[in-house]
Amino acid sequence: LHCPPDHYTFPFVLKACGELPSFRSGAAVHAVVSTTGFDSNVFVCNALVAMYARCGELDDARQMFEEMHDKGICDIVSWNSIVAAYTQSRDAKNAVELFRIMTNDSEIHPDIVSLVNVLPACGSLGASLHGMQLHAFALRRGLFEDVFVGNALMDMYAKCRMIEQANKVFESMEVKDVVSWNAMVTGYSQAGRFEEALGLFEKMREEKIELDVVSWSAVIAGYAQKGHGYEALGVFRQMQLCGSKPNVVTLVSVLSGCASIAALLQGKETHCYAIKCVLNYDWNDPGEDLMVINGLIDMYAKCKSTNVARSMFDSVAPSDRNVVTWTVMIGGYAQHGEANDALKLFSEMLQEGNSMKPNTFTICCALMACAHLAALRFGKQIHAYILRNRYESVMLFMENCLIDMYSKSGDIHAARVVFDNMQHRNSVSWTSLLTGYGMHGYGEEAIKVLDDMRAAGFVPDGITFLVLLYVCSHSGMVDQGIRFFESMHTEYSVTPELDHYACMVDLLGRAGRFGQALELVHSMPMEPTAIVWIALLSGCRIHGNVELGEYAAAQLQELGSENDGSYTLLSNIYANARRWRDVARVRSLMKYSGVKKRPGCSWVQGKKGTATFYVGDRSHPQFEQIYKLLADLIQRIKAIGFVPETNCALHDVDDEEKGDLLFEHSEKLALAYGILVSTPGVPIHITKNLRVCSDCHNAFAYISMIIDNEIILRDSSRFHHFKSGSCSCRGYW
Repeated sequence: LHCPPDHYTFPFVLKACGELPSFRSGAAVHAVVSTTGFDSNVFVCNALVAMYARCGELDDARQMFEEMHDKGICDIVSWNSIVAAYTQSRDAKNAVELFRIMTNDSEIHPDIVSLVNVLPACGSLGASLHGMQLHAFALRRGLFEDVFVGNALMDMYAKCRMIEQANKVFESMEVKDVVSWNAMVTGYSQAGRFEEALGLFEKMREEKIELDVVSWSAVIAGYAQKGHGYEALGVFRQMQLCGSKPNVVTLVSVLSGCASIAALLQGKETHCYAIKCVLNYDWNDPGEDLMVINGLIDMYAKCKSTNVARSMFDSVAPSDRNVVTWTVMIGGYAQHGEANDALKLFSEMLQEGNSMKPNTFTICCALMACAHLAALRFGKQIHAYILRNRYESVMLFMENCLIDMYSKSGDIHAARVVFDNMQHRNSVSWTSLLTGYGMHGYGEEAIKVLDDMRAAGFVPDGITFLVLLYVCSHSGMVDQGIRFFESMHTEYSVTPELDHYACMVDLLGRAGRFGQALELVHSMPMEPTAIVWIALLSGCRIHGNVELGEYAAAQLQELGSENDGSYTLLSNIYANARRWRDVARVRSLMKYSGVKKRPGCSWVQGKKGTATFYVGDRSHPQFEQIYKLLADLIQRIKAIGFVPETNCALHDVDDEEKGDLLFEHSEKLALAYGILVSTPGVPIHITKNLRVCSDCHNAFAYISMIIDNEIILRDSSRFHHFKSGSCSCRGYW
């Protein structure tokens, strides 16, 4: 029996091809359509557009639509199909543009489906004006009464951060379904208005509206996105008690909540639940499994279990990883001090080629790692990659990261060039540059930037003032810093917080104004924490104030906040005063308390990568040349007036032996190696994990008089630029 397909048969077959999806079968059916003369039938052609869209072949869908348009057989379904195709493919810009063209066609009248298709695209673009025009159109045409249109309008307004407008739509809807309530709860959650979200959520329960997984997930996701992990976990427990089964989105949100509060135990429990109820590991549907695994990698990394996170990353086949998989692992390394691993993994990602292109967040995580290591050369390579691969749509975000990277890698001039070439700037751009100038001790330049910032219409906020106080502290601008602190509340209505007070104590302590510093501490509206007392203790070390240093150390002990840094500061104060018994007592106290002093470590960039040195290090293949060159440098600078500061050696031994101990400091070894491998005239970049000692600081200043290289040293506090016998810090460090 031969029964040829007709214009009723083809749409059903094409729908099946789209549902599978099977592009090959759909294309074969298209060929049959063309040979049997149905390629001008509007019903069949509409089905072809929909089939190609569902198979992810947007170009073919568009070509089919254009052929229909040229033939003049397009109807409202044709337009709705192509707009829906672009919206579902997350190409919101083309979806909105096609809708605009459709409305210019006098024979086509948008219907409910048209609005429901285009409104999500407006929300994705943040095109609130266009969305409001569609709202007015719906009211004029009597389409607003439809619950689907109302839901789409609420979702659009929420995504455009117009939550009050979304609520007005919600309140004016005569008919609401569970999607309406969910849209409003989600909107409030994403806007950070948790009380309203929970209030609406409770109202749903009171009115016995059936809560579905979307309702619960919306509240959990809202809390997780704002870093309220405990609240997210609380709602998740309620969800389980009510018998509602979590889906992938719920679990990813719960994992995000665990990550935000470093709740490793709860994260592991969620992992177990995922293994039992969600993960298939057969990769028939890799999308959902991969979402959960990415969430688990992120959670473990943020809970500082990077080894477990890496094991999960390695368990995913390279062909199954997506950009999120790479980003959460690189970000986990970068955020927890494992910057070398972050950059190594980023390099591996780039080796994947065009199949795995890093996104904005990946690149910013890599730049963060460069900033941590002061890896200027790698940072420049990433900058070049950004320029080559055209990330214009997110350039502001990346440029802010570049300013931070260049500033922390010792090239403040490159940071300024990036800033000056920015087409758009936000408050982060200005603050990043201000921070950079502060780190390098360029206080006057920072004040000029502040004036430019005000002229550009940006009003200083709490973060800006924190940076300004930091700048003044590291530039010796004491009176200017005091004026900034006083103007915070009087001129800008910014209430000083704990960090502002700590910065002021640091500023006054560095300047030796201990009376004012102590008076400020006692007048604080909140209880001083460890950060305040450490700032005071640091000032006592600089000026040798033993009595006040002991008082600050006692306050730290009372708070239970002693660490190797505070013990070392007190030990330095005693050593400067030649109170060796007290030095020994502090060391015994450290040993008794189980506090271990971090070993000094310095690293320097060479032609073949980065070399790392510890105190007295002899592990480098060129250690004999390094020590020989260093001995020669010390002899030469002694001849022009350098005298070792033996009080920096915290041992009760004679001055000659102290000089030998100081000779082997890690930063001196790093400098000697840097001179060995660097070309004359090229800056030598050194990074130290601790504060540089005054003997090394003095030695570097003298050495800069006899070599042709600028020495750029970054310690745990700031940058020091040594050139021609002077340092950029001018003694404020």
